[in-house]
Amino acid sequence: MTRFDTSVLTPDPAARRPILAVLDAALDAVDPFAAVQNVLQRRDESLSVADPSASEPAPALTFDLRRYRRIFVVAAGKAASPMCSAVEAVLQDRISGGLAVTKYDHAQPADPSSTTQSTVRVVEAGHPIPDEAGVLAGQEMLALVEQAGPDDLVIALLSGGGSALLVAPALEITGNSGHTYPALTLSDMQAMTDALLACGATINEMNCLRKHASAVKGGQLARAAAPAALLTLALSDVIGSPLDVIASGPTVPDVSTWADAWAIVGKYGLTKTLPEVILKRLQAGLAGDIPDTPKPHDPVFAASNTLVVADNRTAASAALAKATELGFNTILLSTYVEGEAAEVAKVLVGLGREVQDSGLPVPAPACLILGGETTVSLGDQPGQGGRNQELALAASLALQHLPGITVVSLATDGTDGPTDSAGGLADNGTVHRGEGAGLSAADHLRRHDAYPYLRAANDLLLTGPTQTNVNDLLFVFVREM
Repeated sequence: MTRFDTSVLTPDPAARRPILAVLDAALDAVDPFAAVQNVLQRRDESLSVADPSASEPAPALTFDLRRYRRIFVVAAGKAASPMCSAVEAVLQDRISGGLAVTKYDHAQPADPSSTTQSTVRVVEAGHPIPDEAGVLAGQEMLALVEQAGPDDLVIALLSGGGSALLVAPALEITGNSGHTYPALTLSDMQAMTDALLACGATINEMNCLRKHASAVKGGQLARAAAPAALLTLALSDVIGSPLDVIASGPTVPDVSTWADAWAIVGKYGLTKTLPEVILKRLQAGLAGDIPDTPKPHDPVFAASNTLVVADNRTAASAALAKATELGFNTILLSTYVEGEAAEVAKVLVGLGREVQDSGLPVPAPACLILGGETTVSLGDQPGQGGRNQELALAASLALQHLPGITVVSLATDGTDGPTDSAGGLADNGTVHRGEGAGLSAADHLRRHDAYPYLRAANDLLLTGPTQTNVNDLLFVFVREM
């Protein structure tokens, strides 16, 4: 049974059924409940935490639960709800309280068969544009962890989307010069998010600015929780899994600086689109008038440990294994793909042509796998779609005279851009099918309006929310001709 809407099989069921099986395997491998439970083991009053990224068996972190008067659980991201459920299943009545914030329609319903009531409250908030619910959640979470003392344990669960969902605008502060910088507001954060999405900034760049306009990001949640013991488990949605970028790193040292943030403003010409109050705060930080986020060696991290429980490579490796099982010659090329979606699409089509012409890097039947996250620089009136749909539509134009190649672009969270689609597929029939419905592929691509075109062509990937998020997966399937 596939989690994908099977209408996508209609153009070519025989070719597309194994493709969906590969995608299903990738998503199964990064199930957030399983990912958390795989690293946690409780024996009586001992909690051990294994490192899944260790190349060789390594001693697990061990927490003697008898040392802790209270255990608090906090979570932020699209996978927050199932990650909390996994921790609650392990620790049960040892949890004193907690709060999780996730995207609308991503909270798991209560298990009617459970005999215990959850001690972690789950709230939903706006993503990718933050809203008032996210502000309230950020304030409540800060207040909760500030209660923690040296004999308490705080478990933080972070996943993709946490940056937008966990909102605590920077507070009013008086600088060394005596000048007072006003608190930021929700509307300031929304305007900044709009500007960053429109300019095509990478997730790392977006999170750098978010950290420097926040009271919780960039290690500041850890500062609020100190001196409690702190354990962070992260499901990474960031290329390379840098800990300070996942959910904007609320519990880890921040390696980015005011200078880095201001360089991003200059790179994208954001002085005309960012709110003045944010620009002035960034300039004050650059001038040394207000302090930066907590850095490595800050004592607030003395009792802090962080582990990544699953990431893009986890999903890509599972896809590789499934594709091999199904008879494809398979290779994982990279999990560091970035760039404009339409340009990356041309590269993927080129890889498919190379397989057909030379049998490199593997012969057909082939499955080439890549991971990462592309971007789309939007115009003044963007249409409906997301980066994965745009990539598929761009690929369709290059594939219209190339039978035997299918390009797939998948958002692992199931929601590509502000749509209900997880991405799209493209083959040599995509342009023909869309134009048969009276649509122009080139026109829809120009207007960044991929969703209606791919829907008409039966090339949308539809899963509903997957409740996980480990970046995007890109595939090139090449049939034997």
